[in-house]
This record gives sequence, structure tokens and C-alpha cells, in this order.
Amino acid sequence: MSSDNLDNLNNQWREDGVRIIPKDKLDKNTASTMGMQRAVAINKAMAGANNLWAGTVDISAGAKTGAHHHGELESVIYVVSGRARMRWGDKLQYVAEAEAGDFIFIPPFVPHQEMNASSEEPLHCVLVRSDQEAIVVNLDIQSVEEPEEVLWVGPNHPAKES
Repeated sequence: MSSDNLDNLNNQWREDGVRIIPKDKLDKNTASTMGMQRAVAINKAMAGANNLWAGTVDISAGAKTGAHHHGELESVIYVVSGRARMRWGDKLQYVAEAEAGDFIFIPPFVPHQEMNASSEEPLHCVLVRSDQEAIVVNLDIQSVEEPEEVLWVGPNHPAKES
């Protein structure tokens, strides 16, 4: 690569390279589910990203979202602080909890509900999706009263009942 081409590439990287999105510049004008507040940090408009969506989600103490799914999107939630309780399934019949430092993976089309497991502290998370499409399909689900707890013993499988 010639020196001129390298200089041009380096100059392009100045404008099209790393982006910093300050926490006070997140876009709160995004699809949300009742009980939560999402804010966009990374998408085409905010950072020039072509394939990812990332942002924050906050759930007040004791609050829970309505049941919903995100279509064909895969979602990852990282718990920054607080304790998350996740319910999922066609009747929200499964439940598990995650604490600060834990990751949660939500496959495409899985009906789920995020809950703040604490009645005293807010839940703060980082959310990443596999596409920028703002798919939030809110569901009217009659949930079971006593969900089955799913305990994970490793990265790829739940604990077996004894």
C-alpha cells in the first residue's frame, strides 16, 4: 500500500473509526415495553453501526415489563447493577435470576418478561441486539402463577432435576 493510500485510510478512520457516545447523549426515543425505559447508544443514526443495536434498559424497583418478544432478533442483556428476574415461555412458565456481572441471552421469538427482583433498588442493564430493527411485539399472555425455576450449571445447559 502506498504512503498516499495509507494517509487517506488514516484520514478516513479519523471520521469513520471509533465512536464514543456519552451517557448523557443516549436516545430515549425508542420502542419500549411497559415497565422499562430503553435508551439507544449504538445504531446507524447514533454511531454509524450497520448490524448492531446497543443501549441501556432501566427497570424501577419492584417493576416488571409486560410480556413481549423481539421477533427474529437475538438479544443479550448484561446486568450492570441490581438483580434481574426473567420469565419466559408461552405462559411465562419458566423463571431464572441474574445478578450484577451476569449475561442473559434471549433467542429469537421467545416470549419473555423482565422483572426487577428487588423492591428497593433499581435494575440497570446494557442491552445488545443482532439487528437495528426496533422489533418489540407486546403480548397478551395469561401467565402461570407458579413458574418453574430453571437453574443453570454451565454455559450450555440447565441443571437436571434429581
